[in-house]
Amino acid sequence: MLRDMFKKTYTMIDTHYKTSKKEAAEEPTIPQGLWRKCNKCGQPIYVDDVRNNFYVCPKCGGYFRVHAYRRIEMLIDDGTFEEWNKEMPFSNPLDFPGYEKKVLAAKEKTRLNEAIVTGKGKIKGFETAIGVCDARFLMSSMGHIVGEKITQMVERATGEKLPVIIFACSGGARMQEGLVSLMQMAKTSAALEKHHEAGQLFVSVLTDPTTGGVTASFAMLGDIILAEPNALIGFAGPRVIQQTIGQKLPEGFQRSEFLVEHGFVDKIVKRSEQRDVLADILRMHRKKAEVSFSTEKDREIVEKRAKKARSSGKSAWDTVQLSRSGGRPVAADYIEHIFDDFIEFHGDRYFGDDGAIVGGIATFHGMPVTVIGQQKGRTIKENIKRNFGMPSPEGYRKALRLMKQAETFGRPIVCFVDTPGAFCGLEAEERGQGEAIARNLFEMASLTVPVLSIVIGEGASGGALAIAVANEVWMLENAIYTILSPEGFASILWKDSKKAPEAAKVMKITAMDLYERGLIEEVIPEDEPASAESLPQLAQTMDQNMVRFFGQYGKLTKEEIQEQRYQRFRNM
Repeated sequence: MLRDMFKKTYTMIDTHYKTSKKEAAEEPTIPQGLWRKCNKCGQPIYVDDVRNNFYVCPKCGGYFRVHAYRRIEMLIDDGTFEEWNKEMPFSNPLDFPGYEKKVLAAKEKTRLNEAIVTGKGKIKGFETAIGVCDARFLMSSMGHIVGEKITQMVERATGEKLPVIIFACSGGARMQEGLVSLMQMAKTSAALEKHHEAGQLFVSVLTDPTTGGVTASFAMLGDIILAEPNALIGFAGPRVIQQTIGQKLPEGFQRSEFLVEHGFVDKIVKRSEQRDVLADILRMHRKKAEVSFSTEKDREIVEKRAKKARSSGKSAWDTVQLSRSGGRPVAADYIEHIFDDFIEFHGDRYFGDDGAIVGGIATFHGMPVTVIGQQKGRTIKENIKRNFGMPSPEGYRKALRLMKQAETFGRPIVCFVDTPGAFCGLEAEERGQGEAIARNLFEMASLTVPVLSIVIGEGASGGALAIAVANEVWMLENAIYTILSPEGFASILWKDSKKAPEAAKVMKITAMDLYERGLIEEVIPEDEPASAESLPQLAQTMDQNMVRFFGQYGKLTKEEIQEQRYQRFRNM
């Protein structure tokens, strides 16, 4: 009986094994390399899905490092890429043992001559020089050949009047080359300085990782600095920092988002959007076509509307209240309605990104312009984020950075003024609020491109003037421009803030008061107090005025633009 039971059990096992084997044989086999494991989320991912998703994990959104030629293939128009310096002779400057063998192994593995590919090509028809680092080659560390390839690319681009785009990815300086590697930091930076002085664009795109000597040289010198999401970016690596200071680092430290928050990166751009964003940037920095603006008819319309506005009969205090109205459009609203293709840039390159100042590049009737605005929030939550439109020093430094960039590329500047005053907190004083405002006044006075400032709400004190040292200043009918708030004026002179309405009258702070005294050039009427409903009409009027402004100042030389602005303030 026991024997029969064992026999029956064996038969069942044998049958199960044969069935399983047969089923396994009938299952479809998966070709090797078709599936991979994401090294970020650990999930199995279909290789073609990753490739079609710009080498981003479709499960977790993690970014994979991209080979140089694949990056070029994703960005550059088909058939337009011309590689420069593909082969460069190797040397071992320190006769470092084993270095040549290591480089040969990297060449065989990657089929690259070195850790960067350089050349030129077109992105949506716009020609550019481009360099792409490849982390497979000794972690794209910067030895003398990498430095030489970058330098020669930049020099050639300067000579051919081409913009430069570099996709940085590096572990830093190449240890096997010692001080020779360190010198590449200075060499590449010097070449980019000459490129900048020639008025040519450099866009730096930071990818994961960008560290060490590359971060401390060409990677952080872009006129515009973009970054991929969540890329590691820093001078010293996080492990080195943690070991040095003996403290746990905060979450997100040295990631792209951290760099934006602290003012060092203009914009984070998803990989799927990079071709479009770079094409827009190149288009707005191409050699400007002549843009023709007619002026006389528009000037007559503006004068008629201004006369109507001056007879409105409102009290000064009524105007103060309207200028502070919560439903009043903010700077971003006017930017959206007047300009096309706006790309916002962030940061002062020193400390942070101030939400009270927005700025970037856009087009006006096809002409590239730089647009800057003091930004209030539309809600309490937004106002807290924007600090109620009160800029900190880093906000003024961001504005000045964008203005100097505009001057480099010959772009007119339009500023929207709307602030109750510069932020007067402890931290603002610690970071040099007074110096930041003074520096703006100093630098704006000598800008060689036309500057237009428009007061759209409150324009209070030096905090407003810091972006209003312009060739012309315009005001909306229900805006105010003042030395300080009427409440503050009444408190200082009359020891009674309740006399603010009386103060508003004697201070002469309305658009009509200032126009009649020659302190501003235009009054933009508000048939109805500025609101979401009246915004399209106000934007249209501003557009008409700007056509006249750009038509007039577009005929002046750099020296004449600078002198006109000087005389405007000299005569006040």
